[in-house]
Amino acid sequence: MEAVYVSRWRSRGKGRERERLAALAGEASAEAAVAMEAASVATAEPAAEPETPDVERVPVPQDLTAAAFFDVDNTMMMGASIFHFARGLAARKYFSTSDLAGFAWQQVKFRVGGRESHQGVQSSREQALSFVAGRTVDEMVAIGEEIYDELMADRIWEGTRALAQMHLDAGQRVWLVTATPVELAAIIARRLGLTGALGTVAENVDGVYTGRLVGDLLHGRAKAHAVRALAAREGLNLRRCTAYSDSQNDVPMLSVVGTAVAVNPDSGLREVARARGWEIRDFRTGRKAAKIGVPSVLGAGALAGAVAAGIAYRNRT
Repeated sequence: MEAVYVSRWRSRGKGRERERLAALAGEASAEAAVAMEAASVATAEPAAEPETPDVERVPVPQDLTAAAFFDVDNTMMMGASIFHFARGLAARKYFSTSDLAGFAWQQVKFRVGGRESHQGVQSSREQALSFVAGRTVDEMVAIGEEIYDELMADRIWEGTRALAQMHLDAGQRVWLVTATPVELAAIIARRLGLTGALGTVAENVDGVYTGRLVGDLLHGRAKAHAVRALAAREGLNLRRCTAYSDSQNDVPMLSVVGTAVAVNPDSGLREVARARGWEIRDFRTGRKAAKIGVPSVLGAGALAGAVAAGIAYRNRT
């Protein structure tokens, strides 16, 4: 009996520590998002004068207390953004193709399994972050811009992009919320014309990555913490906000806003969405396959293909 109590005590202790790290990750992500948005505004070039100045331009009224939050992987973008980033780094010989294959296998395991375990996501994301240890932030941002053009730009779900534009047209701000490093997430957001991004904050000292995280990955409950922290900073009314995701792991984030939408949902999120009356949007082909979770296997095939492409590239060089 004593062993049972000790086990429960340790479990509670781990749970409290995980929650503390999730809260720290959320606060760090919100702080980084606000700082990046402010820097972007400060360095933005003045808008060009319209070619037909006689046509009056009606500004969109700003809705300052409502916003939208979009998950990235399989919600805004086909596949895992961090894996596309890893492919680009492998092509530039930042690490070996065997490292890429190992990373892909981690992605396959938690995607085909139907749920992303905390341990699986932790090892996968930290493995990817370790590849940039010792590199400068400026270098990784520059490479991220190139990789977005090469491997990500044509993987955006047009249906999800249209949903984001709908919020922008309503004068609302739109943020991405992802476990991907915040610098890469910010590139994706900027290229899509969105307000900004909440992402995993990788520690850097004097502009050089240490390979460690600030808090935890922005995953699961950490995303909910980040959304709350950003709302507090930006004066948002969460009841008037909307969140979009494909994963059951994002139920905490979806639950803190007034409107939740399941986009290309996995089987777990589809079940939760139906039970709670959340809207479901599916932009994948093969609706019947989507309902029984086959896209997870298709995603695994895509990852395997990506690894093969990376190996082929390496063999040619």
